[in-house]
Amino acid sequence: MLAIISDIHSNVEALRAVLDDIASRDVETILCLGDVVGYGPDPVACVALIRRRVATTLMGNHDAAVVFEPSKFNMAAESSSFWTRAQIEAADRDARRACWDFLGMLPVNMTYDASSLGLGEISLVHGSPRRPVNEYVFPDDVYTAPNKVQGQFERFDRACFCGHTHVPGVFTPAPDFYAPDELNGIWEFDGEDKALINVGSVGQPRDRDPRAAYVLLEPKLARFIRVEYDAPAVAEKVYEIAELDDYLGTRLREGR
Repeated sequence: MLAIISDIHSNVEALRAVLDDIASRDVETILCLGDVVGYGPDPVACVALIRRRVATTLMGNHDAAVVFEPSKFNMAAESSSFWTRAQIEAADRDARRACWDFLGMLPVNMTYDASSLGLGEISLVHGSPRRPVNEYVFPDDVYTAPNKVQGQFERFDRACFCGHTHVPGVFTPAPDFYAPDELNGIWEFDGEDKALINVGSVGQPRDRDPRAAYVLLEPKLARFIRVEYDAPAVAEKVYEIAELDDYLGTRLREGR
């Protein structure tokens, strides 16, 4: 089995809970689709855990914002990026160097050989197949921007996994979108049909379910997993940091 995680957002409590859940299963490899940092209170600890436990990590837009400059961010996101940068700079020399080396070298996309799971090569991005770091593909886009959704499927062969919106589910070329609850938590790959699968967010879910989210890839199916963690405790940590907007803590309690 293969675990795919995304959007940790400096939430080390959620990350630890997910990694513990993964460790309890027969998982060979963990892949991360980016946004290790940003928004949350523990960026250095999250980078350390991801470096130690994850095989490959992609660059998310918040990772890029911390390394370079935030672009088209709202005030809360921009402030959190600058605060995150300051936390890395304040770490001890080895941790600081490890963070910058790690974040600065993240690839923007990748393919992974999932032949052992009956899927051949799968594609991995943070945002979208068209614009791997920054483009959002929202569930409502199947109604409001169908050409945008359909255009994604020209960029990969069978299956592509993404994050970025923090909303898990499956897009199909029709276009359609299926939330995990509509699928009983499982997407089965049928023949050569394509699927664009959002794995959700470990550290800041936005589908009205505050539990941490990730996906397990098993032979010819993707399984959506939710994991309990102490979201109110993380929210309190956010409230104590003046540079982090209180809303970034409140949304953890509500999963939005």
